[in-house]
Amino acid sequence: MRPHPLALVTGAAGDVGAATAARLHADGWRVLLADVDLAAARQRADELGEHAEAVHVDLADDDSVRALAAHTAAQSPAALVSCAGVAAVGRFVDSTPATWELLHRVNLHGPMLLTQALLPALAGAAHPRIVYVASDSARAGAAHEAAYAASKAGLLGLAKSLAREHARDGITVNVVCPGPVHGRMVDELMADKQAMLDKLVAAIPSRRLAEPDDVAAAIAWLSSPDAAYVTGQTLSVSGGLTMH
Repeated sequence: MRPHPLALVTGAAGDVGAATAARLHADGWRVLLADVDLAAARQRADELGEHAEAVHVDLADDDSVRALAAHTAAQSPAALVSCAGVAAVGRFVDSTPATWELLHRVNLHGPMLLTQALLPALAGAAHPRIVYVASDSARAGAAHEAAYAASKAGLLGLAKSLAREHARDGITVNVVCPGPVHGRMVDELMADKQAMLDKLVAAIPSRRLAEPDDVAAAIAWLSSPDAAYVTGQTLSVSGGLTMH
């Protein structure tokens, strides 16, 4: 019997991360569910059962990232799926250096450092995959989300550069850019702003927010052997809100 490949999913206690871990697990992967909220990650892992392990990581802390990389590398990973992220909403002129630093470290620096540490281990896998979850705001821009959009946009450049650099190692590197996703992050950002949310949904050709499973399905495909010839690409999962 072929052994289950291992996928590391960061942000696995969040809506998209948890849905991704569940989808990969259902597809036959062993899954490491990494999150700053270890208790929530453990709950998600317990729901999946066998071949699911929760681990702690704080992407703003380099030592924590390196510890996660070492723990993962020891288990011969085949995929890194970077779902973790933090957001901030507000006018650019009101933003602070502290906010920019936090979003940069969690949304770009942490994933970069984790990728760098895991590349040697990933190169030994049969079908190595890296998938970053960014945002459509990284592609198209978004008012009042400058720090978030800028930090996530860095993943697009990182992915394309790594895709070229490691193509001959068999490693594919792609980015999934969700539009607004129904879940905790949108609920928090849109609290007491129902009229704004209704206007947003009306602008989406599909007339609904994405569900976490919509995003997870795209990630699962990019992580599969079927996507072996797809690398350096940015896939929007937005119901047509943005098109390119």
